[in-house]
Amino acid sequence: MPGCWGAVILACLSFTPSLLPRGGLLQGIVCGITAAIGYGLGVVAAWIWRAFADRPARVPHARTWRILAVSAVPLFVVAFGLGQYWQSEIRRLMGVTDDSVAWVVAAPLVAVLMFGILLLTGRGVRRLYRLLARFLTRWIGPRAAARCRMDARRGPGVPVRDGNPVGGLGQPGGQGVLRPGHHHRGGGGATRDEPTVRRFRLAGGVGHAGPTGPELRRLRTLGDHHPESGAAAVEGADPGYAGLASSDDTESRAELAVDDLERAGGFERTNLLVVTTTGSGWVDPALVDSFEYLSAGDSATVAIQYSYLPSWISYLVDQTKAREAGRALFDAVYERWLALPHDRRPKLFVAGESLGSFGGETAFSGEYDLRNRTAGTLFVGPPNFNTLFRDFSEHRDSGSPEIEPVYKDGRTVRFSGGDVGRVSAQDPPWEGNRVLYLMHPSDPIVWWSPDLVLNRPDWISEPPGHDVLNTVWVPFLTFWQITADLPFSTGVPGGHGHKYTTEQVDGWYAVIQPAGVTQEELGAVRATIAEQE
Repeated sequence: MPGCWGAVILACLSFTPSLLPRGGLLQGIVCGITAAIGYGLGVVAAWIWRAFADRPARVPHARTWRILAVSAVPLFVVAFGLGQYWQSEIRRLMGVTDDSVAWVVAAPLVAVLMFGILLLTGRGVRRLYRLLARFLTRWIGPRAAARCRMDARRGPGVPVRDGNPVGGLGQPGGQGVLRPGHHHRGGGGATRDEPTVRRFRLAGGVGHAGPTGPELRRLRTLGDHHPESGAAAVEGADPGYAGLASSDDTESRAELAVDDLERAGGFERTNLLVVTTTGSGWVDPALVDSFEYLSAGDSATVAIQYSYLPSWISYLVDQTKAREAGRALFDAVYERWLALPHDRRPKLFVAGESLGSFGGETAFSGEYDLRNRTAGTLFVGPPNFNTLFRDFSEHRDSGSPEIEPVYKDGRTVRFSGGDVGRVSAQDPPWEGNRVLYLMHPSDPIVWWSPDLVLNRPDWISEPPGHDVLNTVWVPFLTFWQITADLPFSTGVPGGHGHKYTTEQVDGWYAVIQPAGVTQEELGAVRATIAEQE
């Protein structure tokens, strides 16, 4: 009975709004899983209470079941109706129009089915465990049986070696991994005899080449020359890149990428961008293209791969590798950069998106280090566990909100939830080299944290962002709601969730501060980036 009440209460609460919109099928799945969690919490709570009361479980009276049935139905109907209203409001805020009425109607059935599957699975595992316990105790003795039961309870694991699960998941050479070559602008490795071990990961496996010289001149109205250097406007240099298979050592891989960069003439450009990739070695074209457009092509990029795994898996098993990659790559570039004459050094910029921002931060000790060793920094969609991001946010100025904190009056580091122009123009003036974090109010990657289980964060108590409804914190439930948003964080229109598109144009415009760029040109660049999505 306590388990059933727990299931009903959490099933109703599962319709409360989270950060992202949910279709009927997803809402049904989330409701069913949440109900199973509530059932488990109710059973555990009852077990603990009986242990303290020192009494066995009792069979509920028929009247108790009737009270549950009479109460549960109207509670669920009201929660379901409110949930549909909240979902329509979230979709309105994000401009989401597609929604299946059939799946909305079927959501309660999906929830019941999911709950039943999980409940039967749990009871089946418990029964198998007890059968195994009796069998082992009978044949091999209680002490050895206890050890075997512990191993069985842990379940099978998936071994991971060199950033790749043994058994084929995430093997190199799959879809989306391209052979490097100048025709893809995917690394200068085409000049070396390594056709299969140097890779550049691009969006959707498309050979994205970046903006060409004619495109740059058309969008930037450059005529024939760059407004700052006076040189002919050309497309960006081939990026320096080293794939995971090029070396077993992170530092060696970074040196190979810098060698590629130097061969391609990257150190001869005015602007040099050091990018820390996501787990699989992917670089967001919008991030690099925006940089190249606003630097009029007088730029170069360098990056390395440190895993075959997606970012969320890399966080679980390759977090150290992301940290090492970010530090090793910047140090290798910085060492080569320092050896150049002062008047020949390019402006050094740093960027990273998602887990790439986590790795990119690790090369720096704090605000002063970022300001002194870079010409500007752009971190997009930073995960909540980023060290510097958390430090800046937790030590923000008194009275500033967590969803858009102000750190040290914004003298170097600033945060934007969408309107970069407003953040750039705020007082006091943003002088010197700039560090900018882009973070949507509806991005679950930014706000997810294990602390949500038992602690209410400040951002939930603050007025919501432009694309978020008021959210109520409930222990355990809020953590699960945000967790359920994570796999779908990019399945929303640009400008929401973890999908950053034209904001990166405005972000680079604020960080680079390019000379002679008109608002018309900036709008044209935004439109071009939006068309690529």
